Amino acid sequence: MSILVELTKGLPVGTNLALLQFLWMLVSGALLPQRGAIFPALQSTGLSEQATRRAWAAFRGGVWQTAVILRLWQEQVEGLPGWQVHRHEGYRAITVDVTAFWRPKLQNCPSKHYHPAANRALPAVIIGIIGEVGEIGGQRLACPLAFERVHPKDPSESRLWEGLLRWAQRHLTDEDIAVIDAGVKLADVHASGLGRFLLRLATNFTACRNQPLPYGGKGRRPVYGEKIRPLERSYKGNVIAASTPDRVETWVENGVSLRAEIWDDLILPGVVPGPQAKTFRVYAIHDPDYKTPWLLATPLNLMPATVRAIYRDRWPVEQIPLSAKQMVGAHRQFVHADESIQRLPELTLLAGSILSYLAATAPLAPTGFWDRQPKRTPGRFRRMLMGKPFPQLYPLPGQLRKKASATGHLPKGSLAPRRKPTASAPLSAL
Repeated sequence: MSILVELTKGLPVGTNLALLQFLWMLVSGALLPQRGAIFPALQSTGLSEQATRRAWAAFRGGVWQTAVILRLWQEQVEGLPGWQVHRHEGYRAITVDVTAFWRPKLQNCPSKHYHPAANRALPAVIIGIIGEVGEIGGQRLACPLAFERVHPKDPSESRLWEGLLRWAQRHLTDEDIAVIDAGVKLADVHASGLGRFLLRLATNFTACRNQPLPYGGKGRRPVYGEKIRPLERSYKGNVIAASTPDRVETWVENGVSLRAEIWDDLILPGVVPGPQAKTFRVYAIHDPDYKTPWLLATPLNLMPATVRAIYRDRWPVEQIPLSAKQMVGAHRQFVHADESIQRLPELTLLAGSILSYLAATAPLAPTGFWDRQPKRTPGRFRRMLMGKPFPQLYPLPGQLRKKASATGHLPKGSLAPRRKPTASAPLSAL
């Protein structure tokens, strides 16, 4: 409760208390038994009808910004005892990812996202997530730094990725490296001007050398470099062999032998070789736990073990949407206003992050006598909070209070007096 108070006490009076009650509803998992219905979920936390309406109004139209609350949450995480940011060869991993909240029945849904089960793009509210990775309580977790919405005039996912890459290019320092999954093309990363990144490539990725092929003595002199194919592939029954790597390095990690094939000084196909070309390295990391090697690209000169460790730090960002959807119960949403369909996913992602950190720092909470070896998971912590009402007796700061309204004594809703429309008197009668 103290964390929620710190996140909301700086908001305008009235809005802060109402939004605090709304966040408690999310963190306590009240949405889960109500199947995503907000009003029943708020009332199930012990709020009165008037308090429920105020919480809904603060969520829907309150004067607050998600970016400000995220900044306060980042300060809370960095102040937790035991929080350590992951660094590899001096670089801090900053994960960049996209998640979708499916809204198949939402009319005029602003965006779509590919659904693997449906094998097509379905209406969804897409949110970009940027976070730093650290460790607390023996768990790797991602602290969200920013949530990015789709562009109002171009709600496509490609345009959202452009905004995410531009955000990373503006805010990342010389000690940060952006870690991106295979949903983005390397050409788009180069176009954004991002200088430090680690990008997973498609298995059929090809590149070229940054020097033209040697002249064969006949015809036009070559303009482009040798084509490099890091992984073997087949086309129409014919096997296309992989290119010979520039160097191969092996190492042992936790008793497992790993191997990395590395190609240096590469450029994208179609780029003219020269000193002005943007070069990068490709690492093909072979791990016996995976059938397909990891194909990673970065402009930095890093050790293969460091490249593998940095990419593994991308995984904690996946826990934030899982905690927000399945654990909080926000995978079903029934809001329809233009601002509400964006605010609810942002708040649920924040609630999922809060649950993950509270679970990692709180004492073990078994789900029952059968849970003999409990782990610190957001699901177990949410189960411990489920069904508990909003703590009315908690000593709140003075600024967290209900705002007195000049019209609070008047009846509301259908009981409110209504003016009867009457025809205006003719001018001749005046």
